[in-house]
Amino acid sequence: MTALMYIAVVLISYLLGSIPFGLLIGKRFANTDIRQVGSGKIGMTNVLRTAGKKAAALSLILDILKGALAVLIAALIFSGKSQANTGIFTWIESAKVLAALSAIAGHSWSIFLKFKGGRGVATFIGGLLALHWPAGIVAGAFILGIGFRTKYMSLGSIIGAVTAFIMLMSLNVLEVDFLKPYPPFEYVIFAMISAIFIYVMHRDNIIRLFNGTERKIGDKVKVAPSPSTNDPE
Repeated sequence: MTALMYIAVVLISYLLGSIPFGLLIGKRFANTDIRQVGSGKIGMTNVLRTAGKKAAALSLILDILKGALAVLIAALIFSGKSQANTGIFTWIESAKVLAALSAIAGHSWSIFLKFKGGRGVATFIGGLLALHWPAGIVAGAFILGIGFRTKYMSLGSIIGAVTAFIMLMSLNVLEVDFLKPYPPFEYVIFAMISAIFIYVMHRDNIIRLFNGTERKIGDKVKVAPSPSTNDPE
């Protein structure tokens, strides 16, 4: 039964994360397929380039909600096993972390987009907010603050994810927290995996940063309207 519950968490979270809000918003606001412009990704930054600030804000919020909702659904599914554990990890916390990672995977490799998508940063923030909101706020502040300050959202994303890992690791080792109890080790693992994942997903951006050719926030791109708003995707 427990194995089936974990499978349900993974499938639900992956499908939730796979919803391509950025693509849908790009078509609604700019009548264009954002995969054909800019970075080709479906995240907030590319939506901003193609459809404007309001569309980007909406895309960001919805992608954050995907991660947060996945964690909340996992908590509901495992609500009857809140005290059970495997000897190392608790079942409910493991399920919540698995849900957050599955949502990120869905966003990055959407089944609705032939297993392509975005880089998973906003969905990571959403999952982190649902797991441990202080770390989520800190990570979000670093990502958006550094991103908009330097005009390089890729740089902000990497630094923000690493900061979340360092913060959760420190709180876990020192056994202190803004909330009680201190964050479980499952959250540290989530932050570590997410930081590595976000770094890998931005490896092309890192190369361009060193070469001085990285795209900046606000850079203009040519936006061509979609051939037909009724074309299937």
